[in-house]
Amino acid sequence: MKYALRATVAAVAATVVFPFLTVTAVAGPAAIGPDGGAAGAAWTATQDGPQQYPNIHIDWDVPITMSDGTVLKGNVYRPADAAGRAADVQTPTIVNLTPYTKLVSNLADHAQAIPGLSDALLNLFRQIDMSGTPLSGITDLTKAFGGGELRNFTVDRQLIRSGYSQVVVDVRGTGFSQGEWDMLRQREQQDTVEVIDWAARQSWSTGKVGMNGISYSGINQVQAAEKRPEALKAIFPVVPGSDLVDDVLAPGGGFGFNFIPLWLTAINTLKWVPDVQSIVTGKFDTTWLHDRAADPYTYLDVLLSAYTSTRMEDLDPRVKQMLSDYSSERQAWLGDPSTIDIPTFVTGGWHDLFTYSESKIYNEISLPPGQKQLFMGNTYHLNSGNESGRPGLPPRLDVLQRAWFDKWLKGIDNGIDTYGPVTLRQQGGGWIRQNGFGPSAPAEEASQYRRMYLSANRSGTANSVYDGSLTGSANGDTERLTVSPGMTTLCSNDAAQATAGILSIIDGCAKDSRVAELNGLTFTSDPVAEPTTISGPIAVRLNTIQDAADGYWVATVNDVAPDGQSTVLSSGQLMASLRQVDESRSARSANGDYTDPRAYTSLDKREPTVPGEATTLDLALTATEAVLQPGHRLRVDVFAGNFPKGLPILPMLLDTGLKPQHLQLDPNAPSFVNIPVRGKPGW
Repeated sequence: MKYALRATVAAVAATVVFPFLTVTAVAGPAAIGPDGGAAGAAWTATQDGPQQYPNIHIDWDVPITMSDGTVLKGNVYRPADAAGRAADVQTPTIVNLTPYTKLVSNLADHAQAIPGLSDALLNLFRQIDMSGTPLSGITDLTKAFGGGELRNFTVDRQLIRSGYSQVVVDVRGTGFSQGEWDMLRQREQQDTVEVIDWAARQSWSTGKVGMNGISYSGINQVQAAEKRPEALKAIFPVVPGSDLVDDVLAPGGGFGFNFIPLWLTAINTLKWVPDVQSIVTGKFDTTWLHDRAADPYTYLDVLLSAYTSTRMEDLDPRVKQMLSDYSSERQAWLGDPSTIDIPTFVTGGWHDLFTYSESKIYNEISLPPGQKQLFMGNTYHLNSGNESGRPGLPPRLDVLQRAWFDKWLKGIDNGIDTYGPVTLRQQGGGWIRQNGFGPSAPAEEASQYRRMYLSANRSGTANSVYDGSLTGSANGDTERLTVSPGMTTLCSNDAAQATAGILSIIDGCAKDSRVAELNGLTFTSDPVAEPTTISGPIAVRLNTIQDAADGYWVATVNDVAPDGQSTVLSSGQLMASLRQVDESRSARSANGDYTDPRAYTSLDKREPTVPGEATTLDLALTATEAVLQPGHRLRVDVFAGNFPKGLPILPMLLDTGLKPQHLQLDPNAPSFVNIPVRGKPGW
């Protein structure tokens, strides 16, 4: 009764303070609401209040020797007394492996070490508010820092002072660690298991280990949990991935041309920063220098080959390995979350780089809800937690992380296992709490899949290459609609996603597709009669004709407001030659249509198209949770390219000839979106 009342009061408060949000506690065994109710308030008080230990002791660059002799370097943070002496106590240990060098963690940690500075910075970030301006996306980024994201990314001093140790380690080949960077492959995964074992065996450890971290470090956690090391008891991955090729390297066959080159350049630059102190003290690690010279620019040469080789046979073999379902490299990047058997709290975002994987990780973990949790914001890669830590909204990410570890590493019965288990920010709505999502949703929360057909009937709602309609029943349209490659997608939600959210600061691109749609085909429904929920994965089927041996197709599903603003809810892309679907990893709805058509994305399965002949393509769009308000419309956009989010490798790009592509409307081979709907839209 107390939790239910608290949730109701919080929902009312949220509506008053943040009228654009609604907070809903879905009926269930522990419906305490997205803010966590009284338990959530207690978690925040525990994290923000006085801690057991007044200080932090740091052992810098501790050598950790791997089974092959390679030495990794880690910083060890332990609770300490007022004089900085490490407490003589055994504590649970949090492990974080990073390719971005421990120096980044050190900088953020030093900000926390100055009394009052950390809180002052967090409060400053919370106060920056550019809502209502063309750059409101800046607010989304700054509020992420105030939402606890920095503490998840680096070192959380509050966590350590409460009685935890933390070990931050440079993965091999980066930072001060020896070896050649293995980028989330087998050797690095084995290193992670060995670091966990090392941490568990230290005299200051209870033997219970958790893992935290964002992005790369989140992926690393999921991979480690799949290997089931004995000491690993809980993980808290923020924006993790599981299928790295389909997530970000080459979704649908289009290489992540924007994010990947910048990311590789950053890591390959940072890994050359030397340990200056060791140089000064005469203890410089010459093995480190030798290893860097042996592998000076990991994978950048692979990327160069992908965009300079004009023929498939001239490609660097590693490009072919990345784009081959059968290679050991590809298999190393393809996770299997079904093997995870420890408590896992997955945090993601509807426009994150790894959106495709995040809800799938949750659904595939073979644990009961509560021991596994899913938290999805309406966010990009860099702004997780931007709508949290305020009245009526979910607790900050560092608060949730602390509660998670207290429960599973210290055995404190704090109620975190009754949170969620699925906490979602509805696009077009507010925060909701559910008992499942997509394939795992119980009957009372499940959406019904239905076809919405692409029609040549003009809707009169879009300024596009062709303004078509979406119809609730099959139509007899036979028109051929043509769309050409263009550059309007530079101003798009996909461009914002591809830059990890940096371009999301431009509202006119990230939050409104009308510029991108100038060079696309649009298909728009009638307005919905009542609130209509879209919940789960989405698939689009296109009947296409190419003028060349290949084509590049992109589809988005949008929410169109009465004033014409067109907001992307989900998107997907596919090279026509990579259209073969792996049925063993795909899913269909009760109506027999795909909900998740998993393309092989493998050069081994490539089938060039025949110019002039119809080719059926099934595009997988990322799962989402959204609500169309009365008067809003559903729209499908279709493009012939997606730069900068994706750019085919040069041999495939040349096969497209950058020629126009055609959508052939045919009642015998209809084009449609298979959309998961809950409500009565009136279509």
